[in-house]
Amino acid sequence: MCEHHHHKEATFFKGEKKYRLADYFNSWWDEYCKHPTAFIEPEQYKAVNAIRVCRTEVLGIDYYACPECGEISEVRHNCNHRFCPTCSWLDTVKWADRIKSQMLDIPHRHVIFTLPHNLNGLVKRNKKELLTILSRAAADTFKNWMLNKYGIKPGIIGVIHTFGEKKNAHYHFHMILSWGGIDIKTGELVDITGKEKDFVNYYFLKDKFCNFFIDDLVKLFDCGKLNHNYVNRRAFMKFIKSLQQISWQIHLEDPMKTPADVIRYIGRYSKRACLSEYKISSIEGEYISFTYKDYADRVDKSNPKSDAIEKTMRLHYNNFFPLLLQHVALPYFKLVKYYGCYGRFGKIPQEYKSKPEELNLSEQVEEEYQTSENNPKYCAACTCAKVYIHTLLDRRPKKERTGQFDIKKHDHLIYKKLIIEKKEAKIQNAA
Repeated sequence: MCEHHHHKEATFFKGEKKYRLADYFNSWWDEYCKHPTAFIEPEQYKAVNAIRVCRTEVLGIDYYACPECGEISEVRHNCNHRFCPTCSWLDTVKWADRIKSQMLDIPHRHVIFTLPHNLNGLVKRNKKELLTILSRAAADTFKNWMLNKYGIKPGIIGVIHTFGEKKNAHYHFHMILSWGGIDIKTGELVDITGKEKDFVNYYFLKDKFCNFFIDDLVKLFDCGKLNHNYVNRRAFMKFIKSLQQISWQIHLEDPMKTPADVIRYIGRYSKRACLSEYKISSIEGEYISFTYKDYADRVDKSNPKSDAIEKTMRLHYNNFFPLLLQHVALPYFKLVKYYGCYGRFGKIPQEYKSKPEELNLSEQVEEEYQTSENNPKYCAACTCAKVYIHTLLDRRPKKERTGQFDIKKHDHLIYKKLIIEKKEAKIQNAA
């Protein structure tokens, strides 16, 4: 069964983070690199370096001052790496709003396709090829089913995830599926909500998903493009037969009626970082602990839909780093996929798209943040926006840097300077 969270209302601000992943990397990554327990890929080095410099003086610090009281605040630049837990959330919200304006104005469903863990070893050797097959097989399952049964072309947005709650290898595909689509003959928008009377033949869909995936996997083997350790085709086909005897998993949730509901759900699964810093419960020397939900252990053991029990995992950096970094995406590999009406060549008439008056998450987040005490560009005491002064960059070698960025003692680059008329002397003295 796929490890996932049930749908809840979006929460914009979760409070202060107790721990930063960058601090743990800064403490133990260099030591780990001397004797790594797993091979470190180039993209993994790049991801770690991005996390370590995110919101530091290396990327630059913007200084803002209140024109009334002269209070100075810092705004640190993000690394914008998709594996960074600090940068992923707001980027996801903005992406979801862009997608919303292109979605069909009909109910959508959240579907999860999960690969059997028997394939984990093969996927690790052929990540790009097999994850592509996973997304294509999942999309073809519903495209084929809706085309043959209703004669329609659905819209599909999918996100590939490689991790479970414990950050182990757990390959699955989150899909946002329009529960209907555009009629291929008439071009009309068709809503199939209620036509299935809340019944879907899961076994039929599971078999289709399994067959689509296995057909492409065998083709990959026959073309000689599959990295494997099978002695011959007979041994490989024996493995394929064992896969066909396993019950493949598809999880289909109830239809979400409005695009706003769909966007809330998309925001939880698309582009999010592998480990949220809010889940880090402690960092004690060489050990790090994070919370996870154990979906095999429920509050009400007789009810499989009851809340999962939250547990804590404690790991040494020798075990934590390879566990986490195995989920760094391959270079130039797209984790978000679009199929059907939402695909590259899909054409949706404007009258079929979601209405502009629906909830805009990025605007709502921005409006709430603008007047928040957490906003460094806003002075809560004077209830006014602060004014940009200048940006500082620390370009010295790493060995020469100290924990504090002292403007007076160290070289720095000033991008731009804006003199504030009110309280000018006070601001300059504070700087």
